[in-house]
Amino acid sequence: MMRIVGRLGKKLGPRMPSKKSGNVTDDVGGAVAELKAGKVEYRMDRGAVVHCPLGKVSFGEEQLVENFLTLLKAIVAARPASLTGKYLKSLAISTSMGPGIKVSVEDAQSKATAA
Repeated sequence: MMRIVGRLGKKLGPRMPSKKSGNVTDDVGGAVAELKAGKVEYRMDRGAVVHCPLGKVSFGEEQLVENFLTLLKAIVAARPASLTGKYLKSLAISTSMGPGIKVSVEDAQSKATAA
């Protein structure tokens, strides 16, 4: 399929499918099952800002906090062993088009490890 989709590269631009971004796979059934189970991928841009959805407007406070702590655990677990010093320097949560709300890194990490 990539032979066919490759011709659309100029029109698709950044939405072009690739194996690196995880949207090209040979096991379509497995990928659909993972997405239905709630698999969410996060990415980091050049400025070391992590982009990931935490939930929807219909989610309750407990669900959003649980999603946030799970994401924080995954980010801390993905820390390369070769890094030294402070891994998370600052933390803010924002809506799609809203202002960011600063969160204490120490408090968030202590709650994530306790949960």
